[in-house]
Amino acid sequence: MSFTTLRAFLDTCEAKGDLKRVTREVDWQYEVTEIACREARHEGPALLFERVRGSKFPLAVNVLAASRRIEWALGRTPREVGAEIESIFHALPPKAIGDLWALRGSLPRVLASRPRLVDAGPAQAQTLGADLSSLPILQLWPQDGGRFITFPLVFTEDPDTRKRNLGLYRIHVHDAKTTGMHWQIGKGGGFHFHKAERRGQALEVAIGVGADPATLLAGVAPLPEGIDELAFAGFLRGRPSRMARARTLQMRVPADAEFVIEGVVPAGERRTEGPFGDHFGHYSHAAPFPVFHVRTVTHRAQPIFHASVVGKPPQEDKWMGEAVQDMFTGVLKVIHPEIVDLWAYFEAGFHNLLVVAVENRFHKEAKKTALGLMGTGQLSLTKMIVLVDADVSPRDRRQVFEAIARHFDPAEDLLLIPGVPLDTLDFTSFTMNMGSKMVLDAQSHGRPVGSSGGAPFAAAPVAPLLTDVPDPRTFEPRVRAWRLAWGGMLVVQVSDDGRAVVEALVQRAEYAAVRLLVAVSSDVPLEDDDLLLWGIFTRFDCARDTIPARVETRGAWLTARGPLGVDATWKPGYPDAVANLPDVITAVDSWWGR
Repeated sequence: MSFTTLRAFLDTCEAKGDLKRVTREVDWQYEVTEIACREARHEGPALLFERVRGSKFPLAVNVLAASRRIEWALGRTPREVGAEIESIFHALPPKAIGDLWALRGSLPRVLASRPRLVDAGPAQAQTLGADLSSLPILQLWPQDGGRFITFPLVFTEDPDTRKRNLGLYRIHVHDAKTTGMHWQIGKGGGFHFHKAERRGQALEVAIGVGADPATLLAGVAPLPEGIDELAFAGFLRGRPSRMARARTLQMRVPADAEFVIEGVVPAGERRTEGPFGDHFGHYSHAAPFPVFHVRTVTHRAQPIFHASVVGKPPQEDKWMGEAVQDMFTGVLKVIHPEIVDLWAYFEAGFHNLLVVAVENRFHKEAKKTALGLMGTGQLSLTKMIVLVDADVSPRDRRQVFEAIARHFDPAEDLLLIPGVPLDTLDFTSFTMNMGSKMVLDAQSHGRPVGSSGGAPFAAAPVAPLLTDVPDPRTFEPRVRAWRLAWGGMLVVQVSDDGRAVVEALVQRAEYAAVRLLVAVSSDVPLEDDDLLLWGIFTRFDCARDTIPARVETRGAWLTARGPLGVDATWKPGYPDAVANLPDVITAVDSWWGR
């Protein structure tokens, strides 16, 4: 079954008992956030708020915050979608008639990838004028700079080629007629604006809110630059996406969306955007970004506004991000045949931790693979890559960190790359869009590899997994709690000065066999694996906060020795972690059981 509208999908969810209607009035400020977070933690139902303070429109959240709903949306599992995409890539370009015959099952989907142009659509049935004030737009967290449209489908066109881009960029509502346009580093809409601004031209922009699940997933998919996301949406649903003539623009808009907001982003105009509690679980800093001017808002008859809640994991982006990974891993394996599997961790905000299993065809090929991935599309924003053997599952954190415990030697297996572009949301370098990257090679290196000649490499020793280490509180009074995680990573929770604690502990002989020694702040629960990874990988800069026990210099070659320390504590100048107001939590508690 394919869905062409958000309402059709929600109706199906309700028929399956997987939609919760909230009939009491809720507040767009923080209360929806609290409810959505609670349901997302245990993969609860989609939520439809029928009465939102100050708005006549209902609000849907957590629409794709469950793997089962994503499978219903696709009509199959994301892995099955990925397998079909991989088979298409393997068969192109066709070398024989048999190659085309092998693709016969995919032909209807391929034909559906071409968007269908119509004069008008249901999304244009009624108009609100140039006015956002009646929409149930959320403020998620107390320190947010205001209200944000959190699941906007932002359509732009290249000023030269007229090729379309669809992306999700948060929309900070400044007032009823203007918003921010958060074009992060490496985003297609931002590239289009860059071209227009160089010419002194305004860029036309259309924002769809509320769409069928195939379009929602296409909007978050990391497609190569220049590939039409609506073509991918048509492929996913098996029916073409429909695009209508805009009311006030020269471009096309999504005909079947719930709402369409038309407007322009002028050249040369900036306004402070943010802060915003994003999917790294912290507030991103306020900064100047382009400004979007609303020309008109149109909507369907009886529309449903759509939003997503982001913050500390798990949130809805977990399930969407993992689905997209399953769909596109096969494409990366076509580009890099040595890759067996790879996985980016939602706990770390996806971009902060990527694990790649590689079957080496020559010695250390995996390092070449890591460098290649760091220059590939959205993976170029990856901060840390861990390389593992082909028989280690990148999706299993225990297997991954046990591989680090057994095989990682910072003297041979650490690659540090400072001064490179980084995710706009990453705050750890204190410089927006810049930072450092790191590769940890946790492969066993004694296996025979390839036939490229040269003397065989000696097998590296395999370290045993640690089952216990001395209590670090014995040596360092600033340690409040500790955990030996996955056989080789000692995590200490500190009250203050994490760097000094790490510097002291990595020097102690008692921890010589520890591979990673990490300090985290007191708000990171050590026994919660999800939040432990969140607390580590969102809070350190690879170059500044990595602390080896000692460093040896040979020319320009720096060799790290001993346990590798990491100061992953919250530091002055970092934005706060997101948290809701106590009185909001108490208020929701008061009626939650009913």
